[in-house]
Amino acid sequence: MAYEKIKPLIDRQLDDIRKAGLYKNERVLLGPQGGTIRVATHCNQGAMGSPPVINLCANNYLGLANHPAVVEAAAQAVRTHGYGMASVRFICGTQDLHKELERAISDFLDTEDTILYSSCFDANTGLFETLLGEEDAVLSDALNHASVIDGVRLCKAQRYRYGHGDMADLEKGLQQTAGRRIRLIATDGVFSMDGDFAPLDRIVELAERYGALVMVDDSHATGFIGATGRGTPEAFGVSGKVDLITSTLGKAVGGGTGGFTSGRRELIELLRQRSRPYLFSNAIPPMIAAAGLKALALIDQGGELRARLQENAAFLRKELEQQGFQVKPGRHPIMPVMLGDAALASKMADRLLEEGVYVIGFSYPVVPKGEARIRVQVSAAHTRDDLAKAAKAFHTVGRELAIIA
Repeated sequence: MAYEKIKPLIDRQLDDIRKAGLYKNERVLLGPQGGTIRVATHCNQGAMGSPPVINLCANNYLGLANHPAVVEAAAQAVRTHGYGMASVRFICGTQDLHKELERAISDFLDTEDTILYSSCFDANTGLFETLLGEEDAVLSDALNHASVIDGVRLCKAQRYRYGHGDMADLEKGLQQTAGRRIRLIATDGVFSMDGDFAPLDRIVELAERYGALVMVDDSHATGFIGATGRGTPEAFGVSGKVDLITSTLGKAVGGGTGGFTSGRRELIELLRQRSRPYLFSNAIPPMIAAAGLKALALIDQGGELRARLQENAAFLRKELEQQGFQVKPGRHPIMPVMLGDAALASKMADRLLEEGVYVIGFSYPVVPKGEARIRVQVSAAHTRDDLAKAAKAFHTVGRELAIIA
């Protein structure tokens, strides 16, 4: 068989990944997502035998992933609208719930129209090749999410990769691409590995000066960044000036699955006609649409949740910094604890789990070589007691592994 000749090559690659400390094991949760969870281990006999651990590595920013109202909305939709669509949207895969959710997202973000996708990854990979051709140009931040990078690769437009957050380099790119039919600046709103923000006010100013469009992937901001949770455009005072926003229902907005692109009406209409992940993928299940609607309603009234999230993040960040950990500065609930070594990050994550804290070590290729880390993520679902216990566990393991004095 042909595969018998190829298998040793694959085995060597996997062995190299393990030796480098880069092998990624998936842990199994024995129950719902939340501030505390039950995680399977070799000795677990089931959920009842698994002690709860504090979960510091989920994107469940507002704690809505297991909110009773969100769960009930999903359950009710299964009863009234069925389990799945078994079709793409333009054939027979569109229900009233899909249209309601698209309108609700547009109203929430104050945009003209919205199109749903099975994920934000699909929203990003279906964006650039639909809107841009050989006569166009796309200018992309060097640290954009993998889905944005893949989406840009799929299009035939001229590409300019500007230094991360470097507005002088972006301006240079805009000057170099002068004369192109369409120029589109693409950036994450919040960069997920570092928790830092794109300078959207300056990006929009450059876009207006040079006649370019702006696209923002706001997955790590929708629902909780900005005064009312409208994301980074609201936080930087440029709401209405960003042409396209892609984001997800899989993080703060319920934590399930599904993504969307929201923005200028004509751009969304073109995506609906030509975007391949939209045209050739099943519609999101009705229960996801219903849960998304309920999550948006809760977010609209969620000032208390956002305040709790900010307070929780500030508390844990201060605790870790005072202990001596190298925490990347910022104001986002993502706080990277920098370690450098991939094997050390993996070992620290394993020890923290033994101490009752669930985190994951991030290493290459998810982050650059030499920048391995524990990415801590705080939620509104955490209690102050949860975070105090987590800080104590970090102190214990950090000293044991000689990371802190």
